[in-house]
Amino acid sequence: MVLQTIRLGGTASGISVGRVAHGLMTMTWVSGTTNPISDEQAFEAIRAGVDALPPGTKMFLNSGEFYDMKGGTGNLELLSRFFAKYPEYADKTFLSVKGGLRGKIPQLTPDGSLAFLRSSVDNIIRALGPNKKLDLFQPARIDRTLPVESIMTNLVALLEEGKFSHIGLSECNANTLRKAHSVYPVTAAEIEVSAWEYGEEQKAVIAAATELNISVLAYSPLGRGFFTGKINSLADIPQGDLRTRHDRFKEQNFNANLAIVDGLKAIADRKGVLVSQLCIAWVASLGSTVIPLPGSSKASRTLENIQGGDMELTEEEVKAIDAVLSANPVAGERYYGKAVDVHLWG
Repeated sequence: MVLQTIRLGGTASGISVGRVAHGLMTMTWVSGTTNPISDEQAFEAIRAGVDALPPGTKMFLNSGEFYDMKGGTGNLELLSRFFAKYPEYADKTFLSVKGGLRGKIPQLTPDGSLAFLRSSVDNIIRALGPNKKLDLFQPARIDRTLPVESIMTNLVALLEEGKFSHIGLSECNANTLRKAHSVYPVTAAEIEVSAWEYGEEQKAVIAAATELNISVLAYSPLGRGFFTGKINSLADIPQGDLRTRHDRFKEQNFNANLAIVDGLKAIADRKGVLVSQLCIAWVASLGSTVIPLPGSSKASRTLENIQGGDMELTEEEVKAIDAVLSANPVAGERYYGKAVDVHLWG
């Protein structure tokens, strides 16, 4: 089987990547431990995805400057060790890293000033080491104290200094994306998209990205594990897991949202696939530039995920999925409730 590929947008339109990207956060950011998995397991998970792709296609890897439980560069340091051990994989991967957040978890604040963005990018490059370049840099959130045009001007200055090759945004709204793209071509916009997170904001960003040829990195396409089919009760979530703080994982909301999983699982069973693969295929179907971005720290899960992006949904299957989502409104807010500002849709 030859897996599907997709071309990136913006200034990376000549680069072909796998239809499904690989989020790396869970390799170093898991509740209750500062060293959740071994390098060997993490490296196997990365290599499995890369090795499954056709020759000449890159695996899109997504990391963050703050992706470890202490808010440090543990994820990038893991990547540094990976590329030191497997330097031949540098050219087989396209690496995007989010940064530009000031402070410590959970009190992170976006700072789009040139000085702070430069310090963030320099920190990423230092942690990443000499064996892999930073392909794409993304401010992890939009700094609302600055016009996005100013933020883009700062990013272009750093790009022209040779610190990275392409510019992305994260958690931006459609209007912000259009304004940013008018300053300099945006390669990718990272937003949350899943069976329980597909509303007017997502639809507007996807429409703008389709028009402007910007890749949409659809993160958490499996609802932070909710749509893997592996979570059937709150007892399946470890004590201290960060998801227990999320509104949709509160008991009353959790139980109501299981109806969505049950409906999707029935469709997946009829198709003979995993519910997680059905969800990834559905997210991929939402736009010609949409790239599902699930996380994985196991080789087997990486392969399951990318196979989901290779599935074609029939018109009847799409209608059945839409019917499930219409019949079962999502219970609970996206993060911690309306009172907590996590800088969404900047």
